[in-house]
Amino acid sequence: MSIIHKELHVKYIQQLNTQPDHLEHWLTEHLRLNGIYWGITALTLLDRIDALPRDEIIKFVLSCFDENSGTFAPYPGHDGHMLATLSGVQILAIYDSIDSLTNEQIESIVKFVVTNQLEDGSFQGDQFGEVDTRFIYNGLATLKLLGRLTDNIVDSAVDYIKRCRNFDGGYGLCIGAESHSAQVFTCLGALALTGKLDTILTKDEQEQTAWWLCERQVNEGGFNGRPSKLPDACYSWWVGASLAILGKIDWINGDDLEKFLLKCQDEERGGFSDRPGNETDVFHTIFSLAGLSLVGKQDLMPIDPKYCLPPSVTCKL
Repeated sequence: MSIIHKELHVKYIQQLNTQPDHLEHWLTEHLRLNGIYWGITALTLLDRIDALPRDEIIKFVLSCFDENSGTFAPYPGHDGHMLATLSGVQILAIYDSIDSLTNEQIESIVKFVVTNQLEDGSFQGDQFGEVDTRFIYNGLATLKLLGRLTDNIVDSAVDYIKRCRNFDGGYGLCIGAESHSAQVFTCLGALALTGKLDTILTKDEQEQTAWWLCERQVNEGGFNGRPSKLPDACYSWWVGASLAILGKIDWINGDDLEKFLLKCQDEERGGFSDRPGNETDVFHTIFSLAGLSLVGKQDLMPIDPKYCLPPSVTCKL
């Protein structure tokens, strides 16, 4: 059996933000704060959180706070968004630095999240109105990490999630949308972090969802996002974490998943790609490592399936 090249992956993450002259650096501004979260979380799995400069990271995160929208933007000068908001708070939580935010900033972030919840319980990503179950998870997780999650926010969000459940046991990005592995995670994750999973879903319903997730494992060993699609390394997290939340991670073949993911790593430059032979990126790197951790492979540090954060962070919630 092959092994992951831990130090090579550490070096890969370290050099991601050291090439500002490359076009890719500027094309990914809209994902920069998310990318930093992915990289730092990957380093916690590799037990190398020290590999990036903590103070510089925190300084950059704070520089992404957008005064106009009152929350985190993906990059200084950009507009605030629900996706960047959660990533910013997650990074500070990993570094135990939520207190680097002022009380006014915390209140502003809470206001941004709460005002982007719609009357039906769903969340929009920002003022432009895109609705997606991802944003329910973003909003609830942000408030949970800040210690500001309240019943009125939870109850309406959970009611919306219930209506997103499909006949096959999966969930879509909105009511009536096709079931997708990533949306299953956002819905189950939201139910789990609010403590509503067992009150909303019966045992039979949970097993139906678990079987739908198990069917995402294909012959190559990896998971796909929906039926008849190719496997993709990132679904080792979306599917794996969902099964872990349901207590069914042992329902899939962890050995086969490990073999698929090891073929996705670049053994010369580090990082993981979506599938063997493709270009690596930090998104697939974190979720490949997280998937391996969930199935107990390659001696990686543990990860909390509800939050994609180290247990040392989530144990305080």
